[in-house]
Amino acid sequence: MKTKLLNVWESIRTSFYFIPGLMVAIATGLAIIMVYFDRQFEPDSYGFLSFFYSGGVDGARSILATIAGSMITVAGVTFSITIVALTLTTSQFGPRLLRNFVRHPGNQVVLGAFVGTFIYCLLVLGSIHDQEGYLFVPILSVNLSILLVIANVGILVYFIHHVSASIQADNVVQAVYNELLERLLPLFPDEIADDTGSTGELDQDRQARINSYRKSRSISAPKDGYLQAVDINGLLRIAIATDSLLSLEYRPGEYITADSTLVTVSFDGQFSDESAEDLANSFFVGPQRSPLQDAEYAIHQLVEIAVRALSPGINDPFTAISCIDRLGSAVSFLAGRSFPSSHHCEDEGKLRLVTKPWTFTGVVNAAFDQIRQNSQSNVAVTTRLLETLTMIAGVCRNAEQREALLRQGNMILRASEEFISEKDDKQDVQQRYQALGDALSRSADSGDPDNCQAK
Repeated sequence: MKTKLLNVWESIRTSFYFIPGLMVAIATGLAIIMVYFDRQFEPDSYGFLSFFYSGGVDGARSILATIAGSMITVAGVTFSITIVALTLTTSQFGPRLLRNFVRHPGNQVVLGAFVGTFIYCLLVLGSIHDQEGYLFVPILSVNLSILLVIANVGILVYFIHHVSASIQADNVVQAVYNELLERLLPLFPDEIADDTGSTGELDQDRQARINSYRKSRSISAPKDGYLQAVDINGLLRIAIATDSLLSLEYRPGEYITADSTLVTVSFDGQFSDESAEDLANSFFVGPQRSPLQDAEYAIHQLVEIAVRALSPGINDPFTAISCIDRLGSAVSFLAGRSFPSSHHCEDEGKLRLVTKPWTFTGVVNAAFDQIRQNSQSNVAVTTRLLETLTMIAGVCRNAEQREALLRQGNMILRASEEFISEKDDKQDVQQRYQALGDALSRSADSGDPDNCQAK
């Protein structure tokens, strides 16, 4: 249930209507409350509270109508500016970054402030009476509307500055990097342990546990789409209740097709259709990827910016280098974190759930493969890739990490020998590759005994 609620919340907070809708509701309530207070006071008792306006019916109507008309006009202008910014973001940085722009609370607050002020003025305007001997002018409410207009002028200035800054390449890259770190921290909360060599033993234990069951059943995906989240706790409860072992075939972020096997159930007794339905409901599939449990989501966003920057139509290697620097920082962070185990046990230690694990090698490949493939003839980007790998090598903790970096370095070197023709440029690449080898050797000497050298 918690995973489902988090997935729904992620969908809501990335929509463009949530905060504006909330602010419209607040404006509606504020209008009702202010009109109520206006009815409780005599006109002569307002004092300093009527600083901006203390006139009659016609003046109040004129002010409220003017503010309402101007606010809805400004709201339309801000919406148009937003559409232009989204168009520029899509063409330069990729359509998947639209989510980052839309989910930014500043953009939503600006639209909500203008529309909320418009609704507030309309409701207060409707409360004014001057017929049948009854005169009511909501002085407090009118003065508050003037204060809201003054605040909205500042909001408009902020919005213009925010839009102009948010579409700058460096700011876009930094925003994506900040989200990347925000997502990595809860997914990899623990520092890496000194002993990470138990993977083979875990795999052997998994196979032995699977072989100990006499029956198996495959649970199929109900529809096509991206696996957005998995309710691990829910799966464990089902496995314990049915005395079974669950083996997941996909992890969040991967695309699945209808009727493909989501999970294989190994059991001895009975596994009812109701349990199978509960099992399928623990997987959340949608039309697009979600960063909730997808460790590579923001990594792919940075990679997309870099690859687009390297395209002939944009040809912006500086933006690509900026993305490589942020990717290097993220991978360096992960080099010191413990990757969650793919084996989940009940309290008594019995294996109940096996997930498809994240690996350091997979993260390194996701971060650098596409950039390397699209920059084979670009010397500046090639050398920065090697420099970044060298930086990461300085914080490596085990042989798997060093081998992943060495593999990337070897591929970069081979590509440079084929696609870079200038002799001195090749020499620069060779020097940085040698620096990578030296860093890996130093890391191996200071860590476990497995040595990993450039070849």
